[in-house]
Amino acid sequence: MVELSKELSNTLGDAGQEHVFEYLDRLAGQARTRLIDVLAGVDFDLMAELAALAKKPLDGSEKKLEPPELFRLDRSPADEKSAASAITLGEELFAAGKIGFVLVAGGQASRLGYDAPKGDYPVGPVTQRTLFAYHAQRLQAAKQRYGKEPFWYVMTSPANDAATREIFQRNEYYGLDPESVFFFSQEMLPALDTDGRVLFTTPATLFLAPNGHGGSLLALQRSGALAHMRERGIEEVSYFQVDNPLARPADPLFAGLHVRGACGMSSKVVKKRAAGEKVGVLGHIDGKLGCIEYSDLPDDLKSARDANGELSFRAGNIAAHMLRVSFVEELTRERLELPWHVARKRMKAAAPDGTLAERDGFKFETFVFDALAYSKASVTLEVERTEEFSPVKNADGSDSPASCRADLCALFAPWVAAVGDELPALDEAGNPPIEIDPRVAESQAEFLARTDRKLRQHDGGVVYEP
Repeated sequence: MVELSKELSNTLGDAGQEHVFEYLDRLAGQARTRLIDVLAGVDFDLMAELAALAKKPLDGSEKKLEPPELFRLDRSPADEKSAASAITLGEELFAAGKIGFVLVAGGQASRLGYDAPKGDYPVGPVTQRTLFAYHAQRLQAAKQRYGKEPFWYVMTSPANDAATREIFQRNEYYGLDPESVFFFSQEMLPALDTDGRVLFTTPATLFLAPNGHGGSLLALQRSGALAHMRERGIEEVSYFQVDNPLARPADPLFAGLHVRGACGMSSKVVKKRAAGEKVGVLGHIDGKLGCIEYSDLPDDLKSARDANGELSFRAGNIAAHMLRVSFVEELTRERLELPWHVARKRMKAAAPDGTLAERDGFKFETFVFDALAYSKASVTLEVERTEEFSPVKNADGSDSPASCRADLCALFAPWVAAVGDELPALDEAGNPPIEIDPRVAESQAEFLARTDRKLRQHDGGVVYEP
């Protein structure tokens, strides 16, 4: 039988985790070895802090909430001039290879009824192009535009890391240089019961949960990705999430505004559709920039209007950011310097004999947008929702594959009409089945300027490819 080291035994005892010994006593061989290895990697000092946090009463104090300063969509002539100079700077940064790309892709598509990493889910309205393919082709477009091989940092999770790597290999890295793709995995944390003791999913397996999208910053540091960036002269990263095929990671306006402002972290936002849309908005919380959850915004502020008649708190968070590498290094030098959020859950946990029962307990997460509070300067860029945000989160309804495909068709149709090409007949969902490869164009202006557009008929729809 594999022996438990005295050091780990003392750590478990000091942390009030003596119940773990009963699980270990019932195990032998590889199962026991694996559990000991997992336990040795747990930061039980941190877990004690989180257990104490979970027992604290919720903070019911009122906070001062204020809208953020926006670089708006509707711009004055002075703003347009400022935007033009920022675009020039952004183009120079991309051409110099100063910007890397971080994709958060740790999720599975189980909510969509698809047993694979979410990035492999097909969303192309005509070609069934996957989310990974859309993002890769946008990076290929950046390579064509700026002449630099993009360095792509893909965050996976322990649940989908092997599958994600296999998908990239099978698809020949979507035309990118395999040496330019750096995979790293999000870390997991044990879930705790109401007494602060770690829970188990089986007698041999800790109940582990992702440490939140804020954990992507810590994973960048611990995986060596930040060091990899430094070695290659990367000074800024463009951060985006896998579920949004409209994300534009190589946006020279956003990059230029961020760097010109000497910002640690910046964000893109879209206008809320209505006061009641259940989405977090960026704003100042007691003077510090952050994301205000929908439930935390009082009704009077949800409907408040500014001098232009628009919602004051309209800056819907779409999880698209620019971050300075040195800023991420500062936040992760010793440990992740972000606040922890407690999720109170009913969870199915295993007893040492394998019996499963519902237990009250806690999971813990960090949120990447909380890093905004630590940034001395920040740009909040308002972008057009129809052009940059259509996530795939739900099986049906809003933010679903169907709504995403409809949004893609609705985006592309005016581009095709503008060049005088005939629109295809509407499909069963009432959409003109059109798909434009990001390598052809990422905007209508770029599409109109292309003289080498290649139109291909494809299963009742049309596709424009390079």
